Amino acid sequence: MKAVYYEEFQGKVDVREVPNPTISPDSVIVKVKATGLCRSDWHGWMGHDPDIVLPHVPGHELAGVISEIGSEIKNFKVGDRVTVPFVSGCGCCPECNTGNHQVCDHQFQPGFTAWGSFAELVEIKYADINLVHLPDEIDFVTAASLGCRFITSFRAVIDQGKVTAGQWVAVHGCGGVGLSAINIAAGAGANVVAVDIDDEKLQLAKKLGASILINARNVENVPSKIVKATQRGAHLSIDALGSQETCFNSISCLRKRGKHIQVGLTTADHKHPKVPMDKVVAHEIEILGSHGMQAFRYDAVFEMIKTGKVHPELMLGKTISLEEAPEALANMDKFDNLGVTVINKF
Repeated sequence: MKAVYYEEFQGKVDVREVPNPTISPDSVIVKVKATGLCRSDWHGWMGHDPDIVLPHVPGHELAGVISEIGSEIKNFKVGDRVTVPFVSGCGCCPECNTGNHQVCDHQFQPGFTAWGSFAELVEIKYADINLVHLPDEIDFVTAASLGCRFITSFRAVIDQGKVTAGQWVAVHGCGGVGLSAINIAAGAGANVVAVDIDDEKLQLAKKLGASILINARNVENVPSKIVKATQRGAHLSIDALGSQETCFNSISCLRKRGKHIQVGLTTADHKHPKVPMDKVVAHEIEILGSHGMQAFRYDAVFEMIKTGKVHPELMLGKTISLEEAPEALANMDKFDNLGVTVINKF
């Protein structure tokens, strides 16, 4: 099969012929119809993920059709249209037994713990408890764009943040994760403040439901601006980028007893950001992480899409071919693309 492939971190990335994946009793082989290009893939290529073993095929936001099933698979059949969370639970560990597959002790992550979906075929392990039947109303490109961004944001806003109508939600960073969080929060009836350094992305944030736009390049004190605009501060604030500055600003813009959700990956020099702990204590601020979402929660996402409360299709930037993917992957740190890039030509 053809796949995007690299043999060293930060090294050459190209498309080449590699062996087809082999089936296991608890796995399926998916013929990939669409796969999203995510900054997490760039982090993997940079060497920021300890789970990646070289040589490697990246890709973790996928949708496609099952082409082969393992002997133990009971819930799916060849020909089913499917997608999958980027974190797949083993189904046996203490976390999985409490329904928290997204933090499984032995998790499978296509594109990280194993070869991923920047390929014609990909193996999905623990398939019976992790694959998601794709409704006919949702096409492959839209499903792939849900990927890690939309579903992670859904859990961050709905399950972790427990947002309610009328609350103020601040979102720091209007990339794929941030735009998803904005759309979901607005769809739940919240008032949304969008923060970024790119006016074009802020205009897309407005289209997706943000009512207040802040260009951080033009504002000396972002938290103070948010507190003033929301009168007391945000009820919920999300760092969707993952930097020292956005993490600090997200916590600092909260009202008393507000919630900060960390979604953006903090890596390298940003791994241990400064935290305004004096405010956390005095104002009883909650700090929570959000890492993926369980397969069984996808029905709630699909329901919001079907009822028109959220519009992930508006976050689609462009579609590209597999041959264009290596260059797009290597340039992800430039933040040039507006919306989500999806590979759908193999």
